[in-house]
Amino acid sequence: MSDREFNLYRKLIYSRAGICLSPPKKALLEARLGRRLRELGLESFLAYYQYVIEDTSESELVQLLDRVSTNETHFFREPRQFDFLEEKILPNWVIQANGGLRPQQVRVWSAGCSTGEEPYSLAMMLLDYLPPERGWEIEIMGTDLSSRAIESARRAIWPIVKAQEIPEKYLKRFMLKGIGSQAGCMKAGPEIRAIVRLENLNLNDEHYPIAGIFDLILCRNVLIYFDAESRARVIRRLQNYLAPAGYLFVGHAESLNGLSEQLRHVVPTVYHQAAVNKLAPTASFAPPWGAGAV
Repeated sequence: MSDREFNLYRKLIYSRAGICLSPPKKALLEARLGRRLRELGLESFLAYYQYVIEDTSESELVQLLDRVSTNETHFFREPRQFDFLEEKILPNWVIQANGGLRPQQVRVWSAGCSTGEEPYSLAMMLLDYLPPERGWEIEIMGTDLSSRAIESARRAIWPIVKAQEIPEKYLKRFMLKGIGSQAGCMKAGPEIRAIVRLENLNLNDEHYPIAGIFDLILCRNVLIYFDAESRARVIRRLQNYLAPAGYLFVGHAESLNGLSEQLRHVVPTVYHQAAVNKLAPTASFAPPWGAGAV
């Protein structure tokens, strides 16, 4: 890949996804796109670039962005944030609900959810702490730029080795162990799949096709791929979907310093909404799946 070709891809990827590729990323981009060139029988990166921009359906652009996206994730990643959720936020929500200060409804958005480990981790913890039999309603939305990642998240099947990332009490209650042809795998059980919705979404888009507001938004290890302008733009949009007393979690290498006057720093990587939200009405989504088993 020549420097000229790399710059063409850099501009395209930045304009459509907000992802900023620095010059050292050229070798990585070349490696990730090389296989797609071979699949299409194209002989150069310039020919593939032309193929992408001439595709009016933009389906190939989706393929390109899929290959640019980094989808590394784990169950209960960054455990200190999950500790803060369990020890501080959830007890406060229960106290507020018992005092009639909030409904027994919780909406959470995992923005940049990759292959689903994050939203399903949230589902396990919330269902355990806020049980439906006590009147709680929980809705979790996971979104990601990568269509391949979202399809994987919808299948909700992972190698059994990932079981070691999940606390035992959650593993036994919420995960199904594969047998027969699915031996060596585990699958999210129906209880958590019923409250998780997964959709493609580009955080760089001007408008998000989302209704209502969220009590908690996680946008972790996503902002590091944006430049300062794109980070500020994404945070402003996410803030519009955050409840007046809602929380925003970012990644361990990310900070919102200078990006928002309304988001108050609570502990490292955790922010609290201090301003009244612009999107007052809330909206529910129907659980997308029924029961199933590996």
